[in-house]
Amino acid sequence: MTDTVHEVASAAPPAAPRDPARTRRWLLALVLALLAAAVVAVWLDGRNARRQLRTEVAMRLSALDAADQTTRASLKDAQEDLREAQAKLTLLESRLAESQNQQTALEALYRELAPSRDEWALTEIEQVLQLASQQIQLARSVPSALAALQLADSKLQRLDRPQFVPLRRALARDMDRLKAVPYVDVSGISLRLDQALATVDTLPLALEERLPPQPAPAQPEDEAGWRRFLRAVWQDVRQLIRVENLDRPEAPLLAPQQQFFLRENLKLRLLSARFSLLLHDQQNFRADLSTADAWLRKYFDTHAPAVSTLQTLLKQLQATDIASEIPDVVRSLEAVRVLKLAREKPSR
Repeated sequence: MTDTVHEVASAAPPAAPRDPARTRRWLLALVLALLAAAVVAVWLDGRNARRQLRTEVAMRLSALDAADQTTRASLKDAQEDLREAQAKLTLLESRLAESQNQQTALEALYRELAPSRDEWALTEIEQVLQLASQQIQLARSVPSALAALQLADSKLQRLDRPQFVPLRRALARDMDRLKAVPYVDVSGISLRLDQALATVDTLPLALEERLPPQPAPAQPEDEAGWRRFLRAVWQDVRQLIRVENLDRPEAPLLAPQQQFFLRENLKLRLLSARFSLLLHDQQNFRADLSTADAWLRKYFDTHAPAVSTLQTLLKQLQATDIASEIPDVVRSLEAVRVLKLAREKPSR
């Protein structure tokens, strides 16, 4: 194969000599053509890049414009919300200022009324203590006075002021003294006296006392007529004369009008005893009951159950002690008046 190629080469005519200037021109033209192609390619590439860049920029601008519109809408909504919030905040601030003004006014009013409230409470407590003192002095009613002191102490407890502690101590001491007083059942004794008053009109007098009739002796059936006649005459004579053994002096004779006044006077004695009971007047109470008991023994039938029952009741009541000493509430009154004076001095 190599030999064949050499033979063909040796057999071919010799090539014409090349022109260097032409070759340079062709090379120059080729280089220029390549440069032009490169420039055109670069220009086309730059044009495409600019076009793509413009398209991308336009797209980004559109997106930015849409985002800007969205942002502006959101900003507008935010500004409206901000204005509403500012309006609400302004309203709340005005209401807060109004509330603070009201609170300040209320505090000032409370500061003005607080001393007056304490003064009113002290005045009311003083009136309650004066009422308790009147109950002790006039009616000698320990439960009423004790209830008044407890009411005053409850009012002081609700106020809860340190300056009221001495007054509460004085009230506690007076309440302890009242609780130590022996209990007297005034209502029960008064009720028993009322029941005794209701029975006075039914009590039998001593003049009305009658012995039971003696049974007639049995008469024999075969007794003669003159004997029967003499027996009947003898029985009639025995009824004309009555002999009794009395264990007390003879009861005085009383006219019907005197009997009426006797019963009314007995009622007055029992009423006077009840009045003395309410006053805890031991001496007059026992004196009235003793007089009533003496009248029962003198003018009434002591063998009758109603009279004996009333006598037993009067003896029981005479043994009852109703004159227990009741303490006063002067210390509590002095304590409340000292507090009132102490509060009046600064105001002067």
